[in-house]
Amino acid sequence: MRFLENLKPLGLLLLRGAVGVIFVYHGYPKLFGHTREAMQSFAHMGFPAYFVYISGIIEFFGGCMLIAGLFTRVAGLLLAVEMAVGLWGAHHIVTNPMAVPGYEFPLILAVSTFALATVGAGLLSFDQALFREGRAGHSSPRKPKSKD
Repeated sequence: MRFLENLKPLGLLLLRGAVGVIFVYHGYPKLFGHTREAMQSFAHMGFPAYFVYISGIIEFFGGCMLIAGLFTRVAGLLLAVEMAVGLWGAHHIVTNPMAVPGYEFPLILAVSTFALATVGAGLLSFDQALFREGRAGHSSPRKPKSKD
């Protein structure tokens, strides 16, 4: 299984890219396209209309950050929290857990972004290039400050 272990950076790159594209696709119209319709939809679901802007910013820019692999842990956590709020408030996962077709898509997005938040971006990322951060299961040890 060493072969699969060597493919981990590619797997994380593909996961980040696919999930990032999905979030950019869903965030863009909330900010730059059908904002009024989205505000009506959010109000119908019981959320304040201005949540469209918060959701659009998190989805569009968070998706861009995932694609680039920059600040992946923060972006992943914000997106996972946003999806959790959507699962609870709009898709009613708690009150109707048997309605899987109604929440399967946001659930997989929530879980995949949480996984990226916990594992990091991987070797093929700006996080790794800039901060030596993002290797799955590893973070570079920091040297303790010496007391002089």
